[in-house]
Amino acid sequence: MIDADGNAVAATLSVNLPFGAAFTAPGTGVVLNNEMDDFAADPAGSNSYGLAGSQANAVAAGKRPLSSMSPSFIESPSQFAAFGTPGGSRIPSMVLLSVLEYLGGQPVARWPAVARYHHQYLPDVIEHEPGAFSAAEQQALQARGYQLKDVGRQYGNQQVLLWDKASQTLEAASDPRGVGAAEVIAR
Repeated sequence: MIDADGNAVAATLSVNLPFGAAFTAPGTGVVLNNEMDDFAADPAGSNSYGLAGSQANAVAAGKRPLSSMSPSFIESPSQFAAFGTPGGSRIPSMVLLSVLEYLGGQPVARWPAVARYHHQYLPDVIEHEPGAFSAAEQQALQARGYQLKDVGRQYGNQQVLLWDKASQTLEAASDPRGVGAAEVIAR
């Protein structure tokens, strides 16, 4: 979101898993989150997104859990871009892929629509959406020893915007995989 004065907000709002903790606060209808899953409840195990635990991320009083949330801005003298998405451990990959589209001069609508892939170190696997890699790219990656896993579905719900400071034009786009909608309201 950006206003006429250039004040901007990029955010990641999350209840973590699709229905959070799977219950609501009594009498409110508000779904409670389960962000505690971002801690390593079992330092030898992994969380719901497959992230390996560690003692450094163990539950303890006064600590914050490891989080992948990374709403981002890119600003130059002529442009301002903002990126935000839910998606657990895949958030940094989704934001990076969109930033690369921005840096490559691609149209705003393409940034959140680009095919996605993700590697989070452990497990040592490149997860990807259907169609993210051509057959030749898959063969080249496998020849270099990479293990690929087609997740069989698309993921994400990214929102992006681009403000051209010189022309004072604003463009926004919403991830076609998600339920959001981008809208520019002129004043």
